Amino acid sequence: MYEGLRVLAIIPVFNEEVKIGKVLDRIPGDVVDEALVVDDGCTDASPEVARKKGATVLPMGRTVGVGAALREGYQYAVDRGFDVAVVMAGNNKDAPEEIPLLLEPIHAGRAVFVQGSRWLKPDQNLGPMPRYRKVATRLHPMLFSVVARHRVTDSTNGFRAIRVDVLRDPRLDLSPAWLDKYELEPYLYLSVIGLGYPVAEAPVTKVYPPKAIGQTKMRPFVDWWSILRPLAHAAVKPPGRALRNS
Repeated sequence: MYEGLRVLAIIPVFNEEVKIGKVLDRIPGDVVDEALVVDDGCTDASPEVARKKGATVLPMGRTVGVGAALREGYQYAVDRGFDVAVVMAGNNKDAPEEIPLLLEPIHAGRAVFVQGSRWLKPDQNLGPMPRYRKVATRLHPMLFSVVARHRVTDSTNGFRAIRVDVLRDPRLDLSPAWLDKYELEPYLYLSVIGLGYPVAEAPVTKVYPPKAIGQTKMRPFVDWWSILRPLAHAAVKPPGRALRNS
């Protein structure tokens, strides 16, 4: 629990048996009340490793996509009365120790959605980050800012926190099937801004591991459309007016 807030950590996972245990070991137990690993059709031992580390495992039954996994995680948070849901990667690129940085603006009442930004972190060392990712993670926030009419420095980092009450807003609809892959994350961020909720950014660490052990599951070009699609959608249906009708 953080300053009276019940906190759920949501970790969507697809075949991360080497890394998921390290992620769970790093989550501060005095801050996070429950760690929820959403098993997106893993074919390795990721679920077993997570259970041994004390996490709750929510099986999707098959591989659907990170957006679908997050949708189930958010519903879990709503159904069980958590105050805040924190999302992080299962591949150990984020720093769970920094979860309080995401929670502080929410606790202080300055925001209901806090986006972790790798570009606000002083002396950030991203490790062997692929060059195309460097370009994409700089370009996307620029396009996002134009569409949202709100400047952001990072819009593709999956390390973020949201007050669960926002997920109960009937104007917010995360159910469309087209959000099942990478689309849901930027779509949710755009929607929260468009609906007039206060948002903030927090400086966080992002470290890419050596290529040999897997840096990202996002495929160049093929999956880029997934994170650009919500921007194209919002450009046609501006945030705050028709985002939820897809």
